[in-house]
Amino acid sequence: MLMMQQQQQLAVDALRQIATTMGAKYWSFEAVAGACRIDMVGVTEKQPKGSQKNVDCVCNFENNTVCHVVKLMIKGYSLPGMLPPQLVRLPYLQEIDFSYNYLKGTIPREWASMKLTYISVLANRLSGKVPKELGNITTLTFLNLEANQFSGILPAELGHLVNLQTLSISSNQLTGSLPQTFSGLRNIRCFRMNDNNFNGPLPDWVQNWKQLKRLEMHSSGLEGPIPSNISLLNNLTELILRNCNISGEIPAYIWSMKNLEMLDLSFNKLVGKLPSTIGVERLKFVDLSYSNFTLQGPKQLECQEHLRGVVPCLKNFKCPRSVSKCMHINCGGSDVIVKDKNHRNVTFEGDGGVEGGSAKYFRNEKSMWGFSRTGDFMDDSEPQNTRYSISLVSSNLSELYTTARLSPLSLTYFHYCLENGIYTITLHFAEIMFTNEERYSSLGRRIFDVYVQERLVWKDFNIEYEAGMAHKRLVKKVSNVTVTSNVLEIRFYWAGKGTMVIPEKGNYGPLISAISVVSDIVGRDMQTRTFTLEQIKAASNNFDSANKIGEGGFGPVYKGQLPDGSLIAIKQLSSNSRQGNREFVNEMGMISCLQHPNIVKLHGYCIEEDHLLLVYEYMENNSLAHALFDQENHQIKLNWPTRFKICIGIARGLAFLHEESRIKIIHRDIKATNVLLDADLNPKISDFGLAKLFEEEKTHISTKVAGTIGYMAPEYALWGHLTNKADVYSFGVVALEIASGKKNNHVPNNICFSLLDWAYELQQTGNLKELIDESLGNEVNDKEAEVMVNVILLCTNVSPSLRPTMSKVVSMLEGQTQVPDIIPDASTYAEDLRFKSMRDVHHQSQTHSSSGRQSQNSATVSTFCSSSSSHQAMT
Repeated sequence: MLMMQQQQQLAVDALRQIATTMGAKYWSFEAVAGACRIDMVGVTEKQPKGSQKNVDCVCNFENNTVCHVVKLMIKGYSLPGMLPPQLVRLPYLQEIDFSYNYLKGTIPREWASMKLTYISVLANRLSGKVPKELGNITTLTFLNLEANQFSGILPAELGHLVNLQTLSISSNQLTGSLPQTFSGLRNIRCFRMNDNNFNGPLPDWVQNWKQLKRLEMHSSGLEGPIPSNISLLNNLTELILRNCNISGEIPAYIWSMKNLEMLDLSFNKLVGKLPSTIGVERLKFVDLSYSNFTLQGPKQLECQEHLRGVVPCLKNFKCPRSVSKCMHINCGGSDVIVKDKNHRNVTFEGDGGVEGGSAKYFRNEKSMWGFSRTGDFMDDSEPQNTRYSISLVSSNLSELYTTARLSPLSLTYFHYCLENGIYTITLHFAEIMFTNEERYSSLGRRIFDVYVQERLVWKDFNIEYEAGMAHKRLVKKVSNVTVTSNVLEIRFYWAGKGTMVIPEKGNYGPLISAISVVSDIVGRDMQTRTFTLEQIKAASNNFDSANKIGEGGFGPVYKGQLPDGSLIAIKQLSSNSRQGNREFVNEMGMISCLQHPNIVKLHGYCIEEDHLLLVYEYMENNSLAHALFDQENHQIKLNWPTRFKICIGIARGLAFLHEESRIKIIHRDIKATNVLLDADLNPKISDFGLAKLFEEEKTHISTKVAGTIGYMAPEYALWGHLTNKADVYSFGVVALEIASGKKNNHVPNNICFSLLDWAYELQQTGNLKELIDESLGNEVNDKEAEVMVNVILLCTNVSPSLRPTMSKVVSMLEGQTQVPDIIPDASTYAEDLRFKSMRDVHHQSQTHSSSGRQSQNSATVSTFCSSSSSHQAMT
């Protein structure tokens, strides 16, 4: 009896050490009267939902006087520690299950001396190479290393595990080829190696695995052809070789394999003819989709469920006379009304009521859209696969993002009666299956491809990575989508990459929250149209000076009112300005193609007699320059949140011009006077008279310099070398004015001669906070201010290649991307010949006696500091 008590205490002590090493803060183990029990374990006192704990003892040792622990399960607790080498203190331990934790490190080599039969470390953070010492545990029948971060090549010693029946190494970062020694695993029944970086062909020696029932190799890195001797595997019931780059024809013997129940050869390069009847009774699931087969028989090829391509069975659909120009779908949810950017109600139709199924096709007869999906969620213990739509019960997300539709293989949304033309597609995502806290549920990786009109738009798309975190909305636009034959296809396809078991088994595949499709000519409040001079004069009271609200790039701007009461801004060209003629044609051509919340909207134009007029939406709060610098005549106080919002809005508008618009545009004259503010102080970029079209394949444009001194990038001002990075530089200067409340030619002291020079001076001394407008007081968000100033320094880098794109600027300002730590060092520009010459110009300007001439020359070099050794030139 005493011996039993001593052994029990030793076991309890060992279990406590094991729990501590695994990161448990709370634990309670008992071993009384020959029974073992885990009362409590975890990082909190409350047991996590779905967690499992168990310890089994056997007391038939030494004439039933001694008990030993033979099985230990601590599963689903998100323990953050390491795998415990102290397991060796339990010498009779046979089975361990530490799945679904948050363990790091690698597998302890001490385990090699044990007689384990079952090891599962599924869904943790384990990394490094798989230790070769595991090959010494020849008693192993089950080994699951799936969903970790193991890397490198597999050790040949694993081939010594002659009793192994199940081996899962999926969703790691393993490389190389499968060891030849694996041919000796003659008792293997289930082998999974998906989602890795192996190379080489599918091994021929698989014929040795006579007991094999399940073989999964999708997106493993291994490639075809299908080994001919696979026909010798008479016990094989599941063969999954999806996305293995297999070409040629399917071997005939595949159809005669006696026990095969699941066959997935989808997304390969297979060709040839198929029999007219595929899927005899024993084949419960067949997927041969996305290859190039022909079918022997009368039935339409794309209507075969297991052969589906992008949009099934649409050949017989006929559109009514009234085709649609838009599509709005709340995927996986119910109907929901959403405000668009113009504050209009838009109904997103829900498809949450559609039931699941391994190959499902749905069509909304009324709205003429639908979806098709293929595949089967494996290992989800749900034969009917009804989990094709999901929802998040408690969330800060808007309703549009709390539901989603998902699919195990492919999910295609289509509209078969759209008006032919150009469309913009907006895809709404939110990763609502994973979490952000330090739990195993945060370790999932959802990776899929996105196709629009059969064109690959994004490969290996990862919602969480793109958004920066889970449970955060992500909006992605696809512009310039051409619809012909009235059919639009949007396909999401899982190629076998990413985890399949987090937060539980059967969680993988593409996920989409909502889809919006709008014609590029839809959504304008007022179509671009021709106005008569009489209409313009009536609206502006014959260009009354009392209605003059500013001076544009080529003439005055007047406020006007149309007969329906709507306000407009009228930009008038001076009749004797040749440059104005060019700018008028340029601006009308440019801006009529653009529709964006941060681009001023063109309503129309007038060309009559000697008048050239552009009619814009009216901006109630004039220009940003007016709000920032004309405080005596302007009552608007721009607080910090408003300034930060304006900065982001300008960045979004430029990102649209550079990257998202159908035509890529360089504005060339971004400055505070060309940013207008509406009634809600939302910024809108205006004055496109100097804008240039930019072809993406060209590295730059050489052009005559035009713009405004103080805002122009140095490479453009000096050499006429124009890229969209010139706009990035100008944005940086405007953002600096917004942050500081000072004009860019502000002279802070007798050392630096511009606002930007001062910024670099403060950056060198570590006093960047002094840049922020002192009138804002304590209302400034220090974190936002720091990000904004660092972005300014990045955007105004002397090297265009080191300036970020405007989409990156938006991402950094919105906190989705961290600002890179490459802020330019002032000293690196000290000897730059370009700036030496500019300093010489400035030095010469100081010798002129005319104050007007001095002012003009000062403006020319206003972005440069003095040439003293202690204060270097900046741009």
